[in-house]
Formats: sequence, structure tokens, C-alpha cells
Amino acid sequence: MANAASGMAVHDDCKLKFLELKAKRTYRFIVYKIEEKQKQVIVEKLGEPANSYEDFTASLPADECRYAVYDFDFMTEENVPKSRIIFIAWSPDTSKVRNKMIYASSKDRFKRELDGIQIELQATDPTEMGLDVIKSRST
Repeated sequence: MANAASGMAVHDDCKLKFLELKAKRTYRFIVYKIEEKQKQVIVEKLGEPANSYEDFTASLPADECRYAVYDFDFMTEENVPKSRIIFIAWSPDTSKVRNKMIYASSKDRFKRELDGIQIELQATDPTEMGLDVIKSRST
């Protein structure tokens, strides 16, 4: 199923790994990449449950766009453990214009494939997706 706007398909593995993150908590995060030659979104990296948020941010390239999903655990003010699944559209200022356009035009359709996303962030530099930002959006 190609996206009419950008012609990008979504590899089945993208949805399967997301369901494992959501239902079984098998992963802490998933980084997705658009493979231009194959015209599809693929899984680039899976983060183990023990991985930290720093491990996640370090796995995003400094000069290329990516989609990512992060399973964020936190405590409410009432000391109740909660979790939010966060979708991040990583589009650094240093990435190529074509790269940004392809990711921007494919984002909404790709996000619809991942049922269960609770929060969405658009980030062009690491400060826009810092832990403080995620905490403030999650509570």
C-alpha cells in the first residue's frame, strides 16, 4: 500500500515491532527509516527495554530524518506508574531538503499505521525532544 503523496509503503515489520512494543513491552524504542530505493519505511533500530532515553536519542542521526517511537515510563504526582507511547518525527535542520520533504509527506500515513500512539512530537534539534519536554507533554 503506497502513500499517494510520497509513494512510500510501510513494511509489515514496522507494524509488528510496534505491536510488540505496545502490547508486550518488548522494546523501549523503535527507530524507523525511509528506504528511498525500495520506497518503503523500514525498522532501522530496536531498543532493549533496559535502554535509557539517552540511548534512544544517541541512535538518531545528526543529519538525517527519522521516525521514532518511544515507550516513556513515568510516575504521576500521586506516585502511580504510567506509560505513554510517543511518536517523534525527527527532522534535524542539517538534513537535506529532499530528505525533510519525503519524511514530512509520509508522516501522517505512517503514523496511522501505528495504532496506539498517545503523544506526537516534531523535533528539529535535541532540545525539542528533551526529557523535560516529554515529561511535560505526558502528564
